[in-house]
Amino acid sequence: MNKCKTIAICNQKGGVGKTTTALNLGAGLAREGKRVLLVDADPQGDLTDSLAIESDRMEKSLGRLMYLATENYKPDVRDTVIHHREGMDIIPSNLELSSMETRLVNAMSREKVLDNLLRDVKSDYDYILIDCMPSLGMLTINALTAADSVIIPVQAQYLPAKGMTQLLRSIDMVRTHTNENLAIDGIVMTLVDSRTNLARDVIDAIRTNYGMNIRIYNAQIPIGVKAAEASKSGTSIFTYDGDSKPAKAYEALTKEVIADAERTRKRDKTAIAR
Repeated sequence: MNKCKTIAICNQKGGVGKTTTALNLGAGLAREGKRVLLVDADPQGDLTDSLAIESDRMEKSLGRLMYLATENYKPDVRDTVIHHREGMDIIPSNLELSSMETRLVNAMSREKVLDNLLRDVKSDYDYILIDCMPSLGMLTINALTAADSVIIPVQAQYLPAKGMTQLLRSIDMVRTHTNENLAIDGIVMTLVDSRTNLARDVIDAIRTNYGMNIRIYNAQIPIGVKAAEASKSGTSIFTYDGDSKPAKAYEALTKEVIADAERTRKRDKTAIAR
């Protein structure tokens, strides 16, 4: 049984800490000895840039891989993987990926292009984290189809939280049509300013409206400049300032994610034994 777990970091809203969460959760998993592949599935290439990879000069990228796949070639996915000094790998992205939104509309098995590519490398990793673009188009559908589960970063403000219903509908649509086993691992509250009543009210509302059916991670990512500065330095928050509050929060989130994965694997083994 393949032990690799593929997680889509997804929210159709921009500015909710999605890329920062993908990067630092990936680094946190690598620090725990896990083999990690990050997939930058956003044409803006923010995850790629945050790891100090010059996206504009790349000849090999996720966009190129997906283009070749839609042309019935079988590209070597491993040849596109870049190793980062903090122990994680990345399939980078740039603006070339933006053309795939329209190209996928006419592609065969259009929802499964990314899934088919990642199948070639799953044996190399314990975790694959897909940083989704802030929309619910074909690239995000591809990411959700390729994923075992979803982690939803939600900013502790009113408007980002309000968009949850639309995202959950899209996840249900993917379950119905292309990935019936897609699970929601949980919601992680990001950019939390615990000093404000608004943040506390939004977190309470999320717990009230969704907490009965969806896990709300105990770890909350605080608002602060350290995580943003880390991204500009090409490193994770752990390397940039391991004693900062965001670093401690992402360390706690990493442990929750690992614990959940271990419980799921034990449950699956028990089910197979029966």
